[in-house]
Amino acid sequence: MRLIISGGGTGGHIYPAITIAREVAKLTDDCEILFIGTKQGLEADIIPKEGFNFSTIEVRGLERRISWQNIRTLFSTAGSVWSSAKIIKRFKPDVVIGTGGYVCGPVLLAASLLKIPTMIQEQNVIPGITNKILSRFVDKIAVGYQEAERYFGRYKPEQIVFTGNPIRPEVMSAARNEGQAALGLDPNKLTLLVVGGSRGARSINNAMFDVYKHFNRSPRIQILHVTGQSEYNSIVGNIKQSGIDLSSDGNIIIKPYLYNMPLALAAADLAIFRAGAVGLAELTARGIPAILIPYPYAAENHQEFNARVLETYGAAKVFPDKELTGAKLANTIENLIDNPAVLLDMAGKSRGLGRPQAAEAIARLALSLVKLQSK
Repeated sequence: MRLIISGGGTGGHIYPAITIAREVAKLTDDCEILFIGTKQGLEADIIPKEGFNFSTIEVRGLERRISWQNIRTLFSTAGSVWSSAKIIKRFKPDVVIGTGGYVCGPVLLAASLLKIPTMIQEQNVIPGITNKILSRFVDKIAVGYQEAERYFGRYKPEQIVFTGNPIRPEVMSAARNEGQAALGLDPNKLTLLVVGGSRGARSINNAMFDVYKHFNRSPRIQILHVTGQSEYNSIVGNIKQSGIDLSSDGNIIIKPYLYNMPLALAAADLAIFRAGAVGLAELTARGIPAILIPYPYAAENHQEFNARVLETYGAAKVFPDKELTGAKLANTIENLIDNPAVLLDMAGKSRGLGRPQAAEAIARLALSLVKLQSK
């Protein structure tokens, strides 16, 4: 079995690709995997460290408006398709999978033209521009949300498969007591996990000061707040100036970054998150109720669409970023922990949306294309 997988630009495209690749390898004998990305993207750093072979092509993303740069980009895309085709012919894959980002465009297009089975995986409710274009060429589209289907253009009903979004296996294998012990959490208190993404989220971080003041020394709740590296020092400094003693007050833990998020998720009873597709997939797989503040500058505002799905099913409360205040956040948390039945109901509805086996479903879908091709 030989697999090419392409996805890049952001962790939201790269980590699902890694998870899918490992699942395919687990389901097949003697699997050889090649990632294709760009030299400039995060994938150039992450993929080799994960132990996978990695090739690069030169490609630029399209701007979301008519411009001379887009015209130049379109001319250069032909070269990217040619480069991709050369890599594909040399590697001879049985199937090619794209997980998003503009690097997927020429790779999947070249594979399709060479009559190799192809599949894209779309994580968000609103598909990215690359996946919208590729949907006209690929054999299968695996979607993370059922609601995404209507945003693709012309497609055959059997072409789109609702699989959910792939999550790391550690998310499900991490134990609650293990997470509590590793992070210094009190097992007798409700745990609020606050994460704004790997680089943090300033609006969430700022709103949290009112939350600290409201719940400081509370015997009911403890807060684990991941601020992001760039804001950690200023936040800790402001907390000290406000008179909160992190070392002795006992229920507020501030971290710049968490290297083992699965342990934090295992310990969490309630979460405050942005609404990236991977983060939401992990929350729902664990059945964690959430307060979601979508990133307002995401392409096509896709984070709000992701968040509204959870809200519609009763698994989350959603606040647009511009409407977020510390008082509103503190009051919402207070109302939820004062009503454990509501929190429990949200947890059940979150778990009902979870797709912990999504990676396996996507891997099996890719393998079915290989079997179909060999008939």
